Formats: sequence, structure tokens, C-alpha cells
Amino acid sequence: MNIAVCVKQVPDTADIKWTEHNTIQREGVESVINPFDSYALETALRLKDKDSAVKITALTMGPLQAEEIIRKAISMGVDGGFVVSDRKFAGADTVATGRTLAIAIKTKIENAEIVLCGQFATDGDTAQTGPTISTNLGYALVTYVKEIENAENGYAIVKREVEDGVETLKVKLPAVLCMLKCDYEPRRPLINGFKLAQNAEIPFYSHEDIGIEPEKVGLKGSPTCVSKAFRPEQKTSGEIFENISTDEAVEKILEVLNG
Repeated sequence: MNIAVCVKQVPDTADIKWTEHNTIQREGVESVINPFDSYALETALRLKDKDSAVKITALTMGPLQAEEIIRKAISMGVDGGFVVSDRKFAGADTVATGRTLAIAIKTKIENAEIVLCGQFATDGDTAQTGPTISTNLGYALVTYVKEIENAENGYAIVKREVEDGVETLKVKLPAVLCMLKCDYEPRRPLINGFKLAQNAEIPFYSHEDIGIEPEKVGLKGSPTCVSKAFRPEQKTSGEIFENISTDEAVEKILEVLNG
């Protein structure tokens, strides 16, 4: 079984900078793996632990520095990975990003039966990229996944979080599964993993390499745009009163409510 895991670099800072097109500036900014993508990686590795025949490929779209998170994924235990990188990809919205990643998976990963993504990215929080990949690949889609119990014989048994609890689904493969934070933590790389990652060859693929028209990527291929980006105003901190009676507490509340 071949598994593709989509990982994303997100800024490891609160000091986010914006481009002239109101997209996040990623080049030259310290980045980390999106936390939800780390759980997608761990989930894939747990399937590999059960079946050594499983092959995991990590992929990401971004600038040259995005190579770092592919090496991090390899150090954790994935078999390999690549970066989809091209200046024409800059400024892509979730539609263009999902389309580009889907074509990269289709052209560079042979018969990917499971595609794993994080449910959200901490720098965007749209939860749209996974479903867009699913649509472009024509794969089944399950969102808010907490665990993959099993995957064999053309089906996956998954647990997903719903408003009133957890439900178990049997989904026919191939499928895109979007992961939430799981009840288990992502593993840490071992020394041998670091050595493998350091020596691994990380391919970079342009829009020409994956066979996608330049009009369908980046800003040109994005039907949406950010019209304005701003930081929320800092709210004043609250006031804490300790060791006061119920009557005093009621008086304090009424004072606030009455202005």
C-alpha cells in the first residue's frame, strides 16, 4: 500500500509578515511542521508499523526551505518525499493549492491508496485543502479523523469526531483522510532517522514537472483573494477578585454590567 502524507510549513512566530497580495510571506521565515500534519505523519507510520509493505511518501508545496520538513518526515520514518516548488505557485489559495498537490500525487506517487492531511493549518485554519485534493483526485473523503484502526483489502476503518461523540466508518479506498489531533503523540526521530534524512535526495518539482498549466496555479489559478489582512485589537485583561463573599461578587458583576 502506498500512502501520501501532505505536510505544510507554518510560521514558527507570531510576527507574521504579509506580501503585497495579502498572502503570508514564507521565504526567510523560521517554520515548523503544521501540528495537525504531524499527527497525519504519525498515523501513517503506525500503519507501516503494522505492515512493513506500506510505503509512505511525504510531500509539500513551498519555497526551497520547505525541504527541511520533508527531511524531518524522513527522520521520523517515512520512506521518502518531495517538494513541489515553483515561483508560479506563489500566492495560491486553497483551490490552487489543492489542485497542485492532487496533480503532484497523481503524477509522482504510484497508486496512492491513502492520502493523509491535517484537518487544519495553523496559518490559515480553512480546512479546505484536504477536501480540494479529494475532489481533484476523485477520491473518497473523511474529515475530522481521530484514528485509522485498520487499512486492508481495499477498505479503511476510521474513527472520526462528531458533535456528540465519535463514529466509526468503513471507507472504500482510495481516500483522502483529514486528521485531527489524535489520542497519541507523534514519535520523535531516532539517530538513524537523522542520518537517513541527512543523506536523502529530495526532488523538487516545478509546474512543468508535474504537468499542470501555469494558469491553474498560484495567483492566476486562485479564484479567491484576501482583500485585507490585519491583527485583532488587543483586548484589555480581566480583573480577578479572590476571597470575596457571594454578595460582594454579585455587586462587582453589577458594577461591570452597569458600566
